Amino acid sequence: MRGPHNIWRLIRTGATLERTGAMGTVLEAFDAPANLRIAARVLGWPFKWLGLRGDPSLPPVPRALTALGPAYIKFGQIMSTRPDVVGDDLAMQLRFLRDQLPPFPLETARMTISSELGLPWDEVFSELSEPIAAASIAQVHEARLKGSETPVAVKVLRPGIEKAFRTDIDAFYFAASMIEWLSPAARRLHPTEVIGHFEGVVLGELDLRVEAAACAEFAANTAQDAGFSVPQTDFGHSGKRMMTLQWAEGVPLGDIAGIDAAGHDRKALGGRVLQLFLSHALRDGYFHADMHQGNLKVAPNGDIVAMDFGIMGRIDEYTRRVYAEILFGFIRKDYRRVAEVHFEAGYVPADQDVDAFAQALRSVGEPIFGMDATRISMGKLLNYLFEVTERFGMETRTELILLQRTMVVVEGVARSLDPHINIWQVAQPVVEDYIKDSIGPKALVRDLSQTVRALSRFGPRLPQMAEDLLRTHNHNRQRQEAERGRNTLHPALWFAFGAVTTTAMGWLLSLV
Repeated sequence: MRGPHNIWRLIRTGATLERTGAMGTVLEAFDAPANLRIAARVLGWPFKWLGLRGDPSLPPVPRALTALGPAYIKFGQIMSTRPDVVGDDLAMQLRFLRDQLPPFPLETARMTISSELGLPWDEVFSELSEPIAAASIAQVHEARLKGSETPVAVKVLRPGIEKAFRTDIDAFYFAASMIEWLSPAARRLHPTEVIGHFEGVVLGELDLRVEAAACAEFAANTAQDAGFSVPQTDFGHSGKRMMTLQWAEGVPLGDIAGIDAAGHDRKALGGRVLQLFLSHALRDGYFHADMHQGNLKVAPNGDIVAMDFGIMGRIDEYTRRVYAEILFGFIRKDYRRVAEVHFEAGYVPADQDVDAFAQALRSVGEPIFGMDATRISMGKLLNYLFEVTERFGMETRTELILLQRTMVVVEGVARSLDPHINIWQVAQPVVEDYIKDSIGPKALVRDLSQTVRALSRFGPRLPQMAEDLLRTHNHNRQRQEAERGRNTLHPALWFAFGAVTTTAMGWLLSLV
């Protein structure tokens, strides 16, 4: 039954892309070969009348994806983080994809809450409002726990959303396999792997326990960050399909008039949001990967409040150090060092020329640094950098692509608050502090101490481990000697054989 259903979904998708005028844009973004373009147009055009219309006020691709439903909306949002796959123009268009859908009934939300908590909802909450925000996967209600006057936010998954996503993901896999079959050249884009990445992200968002844990980890990491706060998670009143959080009061960061009316310093907010993002990425290696204006508020006390932790980014310590050295090298215009860092990290193959690579990096940096300070873009720099490194054989690193995409979004937020912000001037102290703390003598001492601590945990087992290692070594040596013995004689046997042969020859000669 899955085959016919997937074929129907594919036809409906193609028809909608044709009807909304998005088909050509999508094919062009993926640089689809001729046979794939023909197949896509043949699949969509005859059934164009079956396609969904969508909102005509939206650009073609967001219009088509919004019409096709939640899974397509989420797919578009995630693909906006992968300009390496969809291209810069389409990625930029997808960043403005609307994530607003009609809310589902309040009674349905109450039933979900009761099922998750194992109690009637009104035994836990004294109030539960109509939905105040409805997105592709869940909607949010304002509520109050019994015996408390403090408001909380309750996020509830859409009914049947897991099954709906599973159905669409199956269709996406089917489409990816068809693309690979029709166009071997398109395999360079790894369509099946792209769908696998999408599936992994979505499955995490469909389990609100995962988001609750992400929120708690992010809150713990940033607890000492001045001027920044993360709502506390109420794990006691959360489950797989609903979660309860501290209510975030404040003005949305996209409401410039509201921020001005509240008397907040927009210039300070713009600098702070950028420095906070860089600090989270470099210091913690764990950052909010969806920091657009809709997920940020300004609290009455001036704090920036983050919300919605469905998409988070993680970078290991080694990659953070490499990333910081690359940024620091560009800040200092030390292109040779930036090139060396790429080679040392193994990002660029060793058979490439480091001087030619450094020259190519200079071609990236100099035009940008020649601009007026207010036009310098770190996100644009990283985008150009990826183009250059690709020419020198650097493979795509998904975690850096996500970082670059978030950097672009955060820059946009910062510039909306302060159009004259100097991105590099604001970023420099954060990068320099991280360099001093992580790539100097202090870092070496810390790394060595961590290594000693790791070894000390195995202290009681070290004698046995050494004995096992020696025993294994002796066993392997004996086996190798036995193996040689089957094919060649031991030197002592050769000596004995030679002695016997010589004696026998001498005895025979004495007879003659």
